[in-house]
Amino acid sequence: MTREERAGLLAAATPDELLPLAERLLRSGDLGEPTVLHPPEVGMVMLTVREPVAEERFHLGEVLVTSCTVEVAGAAGWCMRGGDDRVAALAAALLDAAAAAGLPAAGDVRALCEAVAERRAREDAAEWAEVSRTRVAFEELT
Repeated sequence: MTREERAGLLAAATPDELLPLAERLLRSGDLGEPTVLHPPEVGMVMLTVREPVAEERFHLGEVLVTSCTVEVAGAAGWCMRGGDDRVAALAAALLDAAAAAGLPAAGDVRALCEAVAERRAREDAAEWAEVSRTRVAFEELT
């Protein structure tokens, strides 16, 4: 799993998925003495999308996000999550740093990311099953 994939999955994880693991690692001392480099901060980022036919990029609008950067065992961890949940952003950044540092907890972070990926795949499949009934099939006349 690449760092970008991990960051995306941690950003997509629910607080109920993130917080228990981060709290357990903090209580156990597995993260050592984490340092908060940039505390959780709420801000706006521009959402840029690509129009699928002409493939032109345009700015759809701004999105509320919370970002945070921490350091664990000499490795930086970062997270940017949609919304304004500072605690979840801090937890995700701690988990990213633990994985980046190669700590024993990295296996737990990987397992969490895999669970989030599976949940998202199930949600996508369920959504597709619901909207696929409305798909229109066009026939080409020759």
